[in-house]
Amino acid sequence: MNGEQARSYFLSLPEAIEDFPFRPETPVFKIKNKMFGFLRYKEGVGHINLKCRPEEAMVMRDIFESVIPGYHMNKEHWNTVILDGGVPREEIESMIDTSYSLVVQNLRKSDRLSLEIKFGKNLLYLTKEI
Repeated sequence: MNGEQARSYFLSLPEAIEDFPFRPETPVFKIKNKMFGFLRYKEGVGHINLKCRPEEAMVMRDIFESVIPGYHMNKEHWNTVILDGGVPREEIESMIDTSYSLVVQNLRKSDRLSLEIKFGKNLLYLTKEI
């Protein structure tokens, strides 16, 4: 998966939007104005930051060299995934899904419930452990 493919996947999630609060070349992906990921490029290679469960963050870093502590983020709750081919596409999509689901879970109750009614819990909480 490259940066543009990751961008497309982020934006395929229900009501996900792209915002540019930092710089025009650094898209931030949000749901209900809460960030669940961002994309930056370093030497032409995409890097995405994703929210994660603390115990899973460490496991992913142990398994994949291309998963490191979150760049400019809380290292316990965020990972950076370097899109250099070191992580299978399905795993990256699963990590994006987890990030999205974790943020949706922590939305204001009214926002969360409106999303659940509109899209269904199965589509919003794409991970098995939620």
